Amino acid sequence: MSQPLTFYTDAELVAALRRGDEEAFRTLFEKYHAGLVRLAMSYVSNRAAAEDVAQETWLGVLNGLDRFEGRSSLKTWIFTILINRAKTRGQRESRSLPFSALGDADSDPDEPAVDPDRFISPPDSTHRGGHWASSPHTFPEAQALTSETGSVIRNSIAALPPTQRQVITLRDVDGFSADEVCNILEISETNQRVLLHRARAKVRRALEKYFAEGKS
Repeated sequence: MSQPLTFYTDAELVAALRRGDEEAFRTLFEKYHAGLVRLAMSYVSNRAAAEDVAQETWLGVLNGLDRFEGRSSLKTWIFTILINRAKTRGQRESRSLPFSALGDADSDPDEPAVDPDRFISPPDSTHRGGHWASSPHTFPEAQALTSETGSVIRNSIAALPPTQRQVITLRDVDGFSADEVCNILEISETNQRVLLHRARAKVRRALEKYFAEGKS
């Protein structure tokens, strides 16, 4: 199996895996394993546990191939298995956030997507709004590509609430579509959009702070 994974349909990949094609499995593993570990980290206590969950997921994939009916994409199916394994492991560790909390799109439904202090208050008003007190920064491309900046992004994502972290990891790190994320996490399109917006806003604030401190 010498061609890139993207050259093959899900049906062709599943057929190859069912034949025991080791190269097909290796290619699939190399493409998705890191993403599985990243997502598992939002459910369990440490990277070692996340690696265990990812390994359990691959065993689940191999054992469940005969039951895969193609109702969702192969990628979505794999990550759904991961979610189920990670939730079980997280519940054992008493770290798992109940998925009912996703109904409000976050553990804090009143949280603004953008810090209110970023806006100028009208005279004699107790509410902020209208204009930026400090406009969003534009980050120089050269700076945005440094390894240190990448570390800031990773750390800010790691500090997000679990639901926001799951969505931004799938959307912006692993490149899933909005529909795929909704299917994997079993959330509505509206919740997905709100969670992603809040997560991106927090990561952007972390970057703004990093660049501002670098100039001071």
